[in-house]
Amino acid sequence: MKTQSPRIAIVHEYLTRMGGAEKVAKVLSDLFPSARIFTLLYDSKNCGDFFPSWKVETSRLQNFPKFLRRRPKLLLPFIQTAVEEWDFTDYDLVISSSSAFAHGLVLPLQTRQICYCHSPARFLWDYTHEYLRENKITSFRKILVNSLLKNLRIWNKLSAKRVDRFIANSVTVQKRIQKYYRVDSDVVHPPVEVAKIKMGMNHQNYFLIVSQLTAYKKIDLAISVFNKLRRRLVIVGDGPQRKFLEEIAGPTIEFHGWRSDAEVGELLKNCRGFIFPGEDDFGIAPVEAMAAGKPVLAFGCGGATETVLHKKTGILFDSQTPESLENGLAELFANEKKFQPAKIRAQAKNFSREIFENKIQKIVAEEFSRI
Repeated sequence: MKTQSPRIAIVHEYLTRMGGAEKVAKVLSDLFPSARIFTLLYDSKNCGDFFPSWKVETSRLQNFPKFLRRRPKLLLPFIQTAVEEWDFTDYDLVISSSSAFAHGLVLPLQTRQICYCHSPARFLWDYTHEYLRENKITSFRKILVNSLLKNLRIWNKLSAKRVDRFIANSVTVQKRIQKYYRVDSDVVHPPVEVAKIKMGMNHQNYFLIVSQLTAYKKIDLAISVFNKLRRRLVIVGDGPQRKFLEEIAGPTIEFHGWRSDAEVGELLKNCRGFIFPGEDDFGIAPVEAMAAGKPVLAFGCGGATETVLHKKTGILFDSQTPESLENGLAELFANEKKFQPAKIRAQAKNFSREIFENKIQKIVAEEFSRI
């Protein structure tokens, strides 16, 4: 029987900004404080407060010119080599936090890998055609990109066989893992810092979005509706679509950029409701809104169907169209007096950090016992 602690490493694709997946990686790092963190790219300015440089080991991609590092899509031809060349000889267990490639490690025979999968790479699988359209890839370039994606898809699936145990961040992702990798997985929902979020009993008559500003988040859908209704919408976040979204936004739409957790907490506490128009693998932000006792208006697909209880903690609308979102908002108003902040917060507690940590520790102990 083993009495020593396992030597653990954590692998996460990119530590260049703090999003939902990075919050999960941070909790894993806190849970296993002696674990070294491996990442393809690292930005100390954006992530140094959460992942100190002395704890992080980067890949060869970190030495590429800055203009390439700022455009990860251009690095796709180099990803496989960068992931596979890390040496984990000194580790008993590797926890990969993977949204695309981090699970594709080459490990010694005695080293086990647990993959916490945020999703199989969506641009390689169920979002490929949308990805090509959003990036306006046509003609000869499309032939080249399709060839690259095909090769990455083959490697992505084959390398999934190197994982000893998959953890899916939602039932939605569990289904994708089964469909594309043909393997089973456990479901452990991401950790939400419910205890740190204060519940708000009143509101300042604005709705809130906290999100990356990218096309698949469908922020433009919410803007079109709130423009039409002339209602106040506060948007926290940044991304490649920000300029476009600002151009289409009317006078009732506010852009706040990224804000600290404390500032976001205040915005959540004082909002009237939270808007979530995209399809996400899980969606930490809607659960954070529920932790503040606020109802969520979410597209009824993906992770939101596992967290938002229709007409109890929010409203799920049917399709990603302005008409459907507007109808959902009307339904939210119609049910507003029925929403009870304490009951909404109680639902959020089902996704607390404590529950996540307990489940992960149990799985790690089980895998270590098999070494």
